[in-house]
Amino acid sequence: MTKTVKLRSHSGAEKRKPSMFWLLASLVLPVWSLMVRYRFTPTSSLPKSGPFILAPNHFSEIDPIAMGVAVWHLGRVPRFLTKASLFKVPVFGWMLRRSGQIPVERTGAVTRSTGLDNPLSAASKLIESQGGVVVYPEGTLTRDPDLWPMRGKSGAVRLALESGIPLIPAAHWGTQELMPRYGKSIRPFPRKTIEVAIGEPMDMSEFEGKHIDQKLINAATTKLMNEITALLEGLRGEKAPAERWDPAKHQQNETGRF
Repeated sequence: MTKTVKLRSHSGAEKRKPSMFWLLASLVLPVWSLMVRYRFTPTSSLPKSGPFILAPNHFSEIDPIAMGVAVWHLGRVPRFLTKASLFKVPVFGWMLRRSGQIPVERTGAVTRSTGLDNPLSAASKLIESQGGVVVYPEGTLTRDPDLWPMRGKSGAVRLALESGIPLIPAAHWGTQELMPRYGKSIRPFPRKTIEVAIGEPMDMSEFEGKHIDQKLINAATTKLMNEITALLEGLRGEKAPAERWDPAKHQQNETGRF
């Protein structure tokens, strides 16, 4: 298994700037720390400034909190793509805006095929704020029975290719002990360990200067999922299946519980 180290908090300029996250962190982190400890691989880090896209694996409904706290500990403010309709909810919508979450419109077929709505709009908000965003390339919880990453969707890759924003693969392991896939409650005790590996920004040079068509998108998405899987193999100390799980081949829907 990849050697891991206990978490050491970083203090990036973005994190030091007063924001809604100061309030959220003061409410969430003390309780979360009672339930969870983090171990990062020695090379895990995020850019100290500028926009980035973080693409992790996804196998528990509590993953966004786990990765959001991990990003915060690494010195950056976590942001997610959030349904635009939620921004209209009183108080909650205000908190989403104040914390820099990125609204996206749900557009049916576009969402199902890419896992991301209007990537250029999302990219412009990231560049304007110089922030980072967590995008799950699988689009939903993996269907793989052993929780390995399944076939990816194109949203994270398309966002990176069309904007030039660095795309960073990531993997984590341990949240399934806190909340199993499709679990309805958390299991806070005994305290759980979540291991996290943040990779290097993905080398996109082989795709630069080319027409962005479906073939190129598929190739880049496959490369991203390979890098995420390799990081997870290191955390688990196991080898992933040779063929990535494809829900369509197993007569499974790609959204909702199963």
